[in-house]
Amino acid sequence: RPRDAAPAGEAALELPIAQAGALRGKANLGRLRRIGIETVGDALQHWPRRHKDFTRTVPIAALRVGEEQTLRATIERAREVRWGRKGTEATVSDGTGARMRVIWFNQTYLARELRPGMEIALSGKVTAYRGRPTLANPDFEPLDGERRHTGRLVPVYPSTEGLAQKTLRTAIARVLDRFGDRLPETLPEDLRARHGLPGAAAAARQMHYPDDEERLALARRRLAFDELLAVQLGAVRRKRERQSRGATPFAGREAAEAFLGALPFALTGAQRRALGEVFADLAQPRPMARLLQGDVGSGKTVVALAAMLAAVAGGCQAALMAPTEVLAEQHYRTLCALLSGEPEPPLRGMVNLPFLPEPLRVVLLTGSARAKERRDALDAIRHGGAQIAVGTHALIQRGVGFRRLGLAVVDEQHRFGVDQREAIRGAPDQQYGDGGGETGPHLLVMTATPIPRSLALTIYGDLDLSTIGELPPGRAPTETVAIPQPPWEDAEAMREYAERRAAAFARVRAEVAAGRQAFVICPLVEGSRNVAARAATEEYERLCREEFPDLAGRIELLHGRMSGRDKDAAMRRFAAGETAILVSTAVVEVGIDVPNATAMVIEGANRFGLAQLHQFRGRVGRGERPSICFLLGDDPRPPEPPAEDEAEDDRREREQREQQRAQRREAAEERLSLVARNHDGFGLAQADLELRDAGDLFGTRQAGESSLRVASLRDVRLIETARREAEALLDADP
Repeated sequence: RPRDAAPAGEAALELPIAQAGALRGKANLGRLRRIGIETVGDALQHWPRRHKDFTRTVPIAALRVGEEQTLRATIERAREVRWGRKGTEATVSDGTGARMRVIWFNQTYLARELRPGMEIALSGKVTAYRGRPTLANPDFEPLDGERRHTGRLVPVYPSTEGLAQKTLRTAIARVLDRFGDRLPETLPEDLRARHGLPGAAAAARQMHYPDDEERLALARRRLAFDELLAVQLGAVRRKRERQSRGATPFAGREAAEAFLGALPFALTGAQRRALGEVFADLAQPRPMARLLQGDVGSGKTVVALAAMLAAVAGGCQAALMAPTEVLAEQHYRTLCALLSGEPEPPLRGMVNLPFLPEPLRVVLLTGSARAKERRDALDAIRHGGAQIAVGTHALIQRGVGFRRLGLAVVDEQHRFGVDQREAIRGAPDQQYGDGGGETGPHLLVMTATPIPRSLALTIYGDLDLSTIGELPPGRAPTETVAIPQPPWEDAEAMREYAERRAAAFARVRAEVAAGRQAFVICPLVEGSRNVAARAATEEYERLCREEFPDLAGRIELLHGRMSGRDKDAAMRRFAAGETAILVSTAVVEVGIDVPNATAMVIEGANRFGLAQLHQFRGRVGRGERPSICFLLGDDPRPPEPPAEDEAEDDRREREQREQQRAQRREAAEERLSLVARNHDGFGLAQADLELRDAGDLFGTRQAGESSLRVASLRDVRLIETARREAEALLDADP
């Protein structure tokens, strides 16, 4: 297609990148596709992840080793050389009499392009060669050309193997020059003026090639606002559509209060506040959609049960859905125990309560239920013989129908996708038998992973938020001991590390000898050549063979590659006390409550996020006895030894890898120390967000979660601004 035949206006954004004159070659076009660039619009919105600041030039004599800098120089000579691999070596001077060496690996063609007397700008990280500054593989441009790669704020893009930054920058710059003005304006002019935001096309140009830091910050703010506004429009609209459906209001608070008054303990102030917010929602003729968050052991289940009793007293059913069979069974037993006051569930889950006119029945429905049990549970749910149903995904499978579902509770809700969460509160006339009409059940979702405010406004922006921010009195925090691995070359520190590791497993043995149980958590299922971390399968074999050979028959392995039935069976055996030590991957982050477990060892703790480590730690300390959690940082592979004939460039690359490794080790040590010092899950969740952004905070990406490429979930103020504008826009034009 000729260059002048591009479609008019916004239609040009759909032009295939191959026809945009940006980059040639089938291989390069394939690499662009790998990073998501298939059209002109994709290229224009392939935002840099950062910029290198090459705005100031430095004389050769003032260059600082280890920093990225720019200099202007004249080529004195350039030649093709070989030091283990081919490349180009040049000598440059800056007019002050100072000279320096510049090398480009593998780029022999530069020996012909760089002619003596040629004036160029060079930008890159300064290294040292035989005590003198050197540039290796720097970007460069003739001083008489347009600056794209040096002497300015230079974009660094997400790329792929074989696609050099210089090539990608050149391609995007060509597209920007030709099509940048075609980007449509998406925000009303009065909104932009109110918040001082530039236009879409101007913001895109400054995001790629900013004139200065101030304009870059303004462009980034505009693009971040666009992303956050889209998220907020979706969240606010979902919330309003849900509320428009209507729901059955419950006036059953008296029954719930009677239940709470009969408990052998009093609710905390935080539980009372959360319950008040839930009761206020349940009294409305619109469906509740509330997120109840509380740290491990804060008492969310009691609050949920009180809400379910309010629904039952109002003539409706309640359902509680959990992500695993073990957690569903635990909830079933807990609800029965709270209602009956007995440690074991009553026959068929039937409980007589003085504040209800008829007996209440709780049923359990899971995928592994026997055929007769399943038929009985389904029949009781369908015809109203069961007032409370507890189960897994089985509750939302085809063939399950409720007589009149009034309240749906979803526990550890981040383990479910948005669609699954919505399925349990779908329209009753479509899924839940003859409940009928335009009303839907109230929804209460619970999480023990504390959620920072920014996530509550975005990923969970369609839900109202209640927080239980305190633990019941008398619950002691789990003692946490951080044992980070020191550098391999520090022999004395490594000996001390080995002794501390041995002491951790000695404590595990002592706990087991006292009749208690322990967890050993690993980041991987099996060993990997690509990731230096301990694997659960190898650790299980090591513990059985070396550490605890006398306990081999009471050590069990659990990981995500096992079938659901096998995983649940392993967790049941541990919960029943048949297993003394459970070696597991992250699958035990939620969903297992064993009060007899008093010790935990987390191998490769540096591989987990702060919030995840806190969740692991919450698996112990659930009984009356003191508990302990060891955070073992590890780096199982020793540093690479230098080869006897190591070339200079190979040495530099090896040293750079070791430097990065040391930086990661220092960061990991600080993170483990932070977890050991801090038992507040909310503080750790916020710190995790600061360190990692939203990323993989919960380990599971939910359907419907927006992909934020520019916006940061750390920017609460901008998120709140986008929320207000989304509400105003939908008020003005739903």
